[in-house]
Amino acid sequence: MQIGVPKELKDGEHRVGLVPAGAHELVESGHLVLVQKGAGQGSGFTDEEYASAGATLVPMAAELYERSEIIVKVKEPLEEEFPRLREGQIVFTYLHLAPAPRLTEVLLQRKVIAIAYETIRDQYGSLPLLTPMSEVAGRMAVTVGAYYLQKPHGGKGVLLGAVPGVLPSFVLIIGGGVVGLNSTKMAMGLGAQVCVLDVDLNRLRYIDDLFFDRVQTMISSPYNVAQLIPQADLVIGAVLIPGASAPKLVNRTMLSTMRSGSVIVDVAVDQGGCCETTRATTHSDPVYHVDGILHYCVTNMPGAVPRTSTFALTNATFPYLKRIANSGLKQALLNVPGLKEGVNTYLGEVTCRPVAESQRLPYRELIDLL
Repeated sequence: MQIGVPKELKDGEHRVGLVPAGAHELVESGHLVLVQKGAGQGSGFTDEEYASAGATLVPMAAELYERSEIIVKVKEPLEEEFPRLREGQIVFTYLHLAPAPRLTEVLLQRKVIAIAYETIRDQYGSLPLLTPMSEVAGRMAVTVGAYYLQKPHGGKGVLLGAVPGVLPSFVLIIGGGVVGLNSTKMAMGLGAQVCVLDVDLNRLRYIDDLFFDRVQTMISSPYNVAQLIPQADLVIGAVLIPGASAPKLVNRTMLSTMRSGSVIVDVAVDQGGCCETTRATTHSDPVYHVDGILHYCVTNMPGAVPRTSTFALTNATFPYLKRIANSGLKQALLNVPGLKEGVNTYLGEVTCRPVAESQRLPYRELIDLL
């Protein structure tokens, strides 16, 4: 099978979809691995390392797309990549289609088989390819929030943790999943006062046990969010409904009750964000203010730490890629638990129910199409 690894084009995106070790293993299995020149540079991998691993270096993205049966990326295709996509081509990457109707339209028109990392499930029902980047983003959310709380960076001028004689800052984390849990670890480690909201009582019990009662937990509801948000120095949006748009849990009225210079880091921005005032930003222009509240809504946060993120991501994605390459897509879909849930579009049909519902598109069961 011919596998292509293009250089990422998204602003501030320095990760790469395949490391040299993975390229070597695929080549040893008889596959042709095409890597665009410079694709791994941002993550610290040279072209020479890929060549030594047996990969074929390709200078231009257009040629790579033309020759590849599978495109292995980190982030969704951008506008300039749309013309390179072709019928029957497999695109294996993060997609976050629910709030992206234009991308969905292109994938359908071009009859691409689009497999989204973020909707693949394992035999336990968890999201194994989303988890590593959620871990990175959850930890980054606190360090980013602490940075922007500093006065020179637009914040109110408070230290996230406590010092003797001064109360610690208050961090409100909306969502107790992987992002929320990792944000809690970091915020607790820095000495902040932390409250986690979630709709799952068992998840709150788990967090309470994990942190020995040192974290406040509450059921997530509009009333509780409204009661807590005026106290928050830092709000972290960590809400996830797999494949679907994030619910808007922080509205403009709630925002007006926050103290000027407070910070919102909306990690849910990939799925549209959980704040009414969220709009996607980039690493080159990461923040904006609404009603005196600083918003950080970068859609590819882990791209800022590409060396760590690339290893973490490819550790999770490579076993799936190898199975697809070695056994063929249809056989892999039938045999690998949870891989079917990753297929968002298949030859012109939407095969992910949350995406179809979010965009009011017809939905088809993938098994019927196979």
